[in-house]
Amino acid sequence: MDELRGTVTAVSSNGVYSFTKPNRDRIVLVPGLGVEGDVHAGVRVRHRSRVAADPAQPNLRQVHLISSELFDEVRPKGYEVPSGGLGENVTTAGLDLLALPCGTILRFGAARPPAAAELHPAGHADPATEAGEARAAGVGAGEAGATEVEAGEVGAGDVGAVLAVVAAARAATLDAATAGAVEVLAATVEREAARSAADERPAIVLMGLRNPCAQINKFRPGLLKEVLGHDDDGGLVRKAGVMAVVLRGGAVRAGDVVTAEVPAGPHQRLDRV
Repeated sequence: MDELRGTVTAVSSNGVYSFTKPNRDRIVLVPGLGVEGDVHAGVRVRHRSRVAADPAQPNLRQVHLISSELFDEVRPKGYEVPSGGLGENVTTAGLDLLALPCGTILRFGAARPPAAAELHPAGHADPATEAGEARAAGVGAGEAGATEVEAGEVGAGDVGAVLAVVAAARAATLDAATAGAVEVLAATVEREAARSAADERPAIVLMGLRNPCAQINKFRPGLLKEVLGHDDDGGLVRKAGVMAVVLRGGAVRAGDVVTAEVPAGPHQRLDRV
């Protein structure tokens, strides 16, 4: 796999629905669920508009990332956007997130031997523990109950917990973009599980693009046109960040190195999820 590197410049989360997210000293990734304490954590979709449309959809939007270069791009045009201002959980620098293909794994922190890895305090020893953390993460009672049942069916370990998302997806009616991303996720989990030397760094799998909405103009009037446009061929260009599923758990902090592992081709471009 090809590797690219960048840096985490800020991490953010919120336990209630809001457009922006406050910065934190750290966030904790929970496999197959999302960011501990964040309202969008869950196996099934948690964004309110998506829940209203179809609550059975899988949650491929567990972690939202934006490149800080976007904020640098819009600042001269009069838009001051702080880290977390567009609701992202992780703000990065030095990594072109939008150019990465679906299935790219982002690992946080310096590489180290598996035995020296810093795990989540709970250790993610088994899926039942992870389901308990889903409740602590602010997942609603119904969602937490579903997570506990599903996680119990997939076996132990961080990678196994992600299979709950795949199982939820295969039980739902999906559009083409979502179905394609789910198959990439399933293949990524299979490859990760087969690795002879597990990399214990916190890690996520890129699934797709955020679809910018009118709320962006409520945050900064006129900003939507800067993050949603068209290319020379008339194709839609979405620049409001990427969405990911948590593959391995652990803490992420500002200043952490982020390493992108690009899968072998042929690549599937990120589409909206």
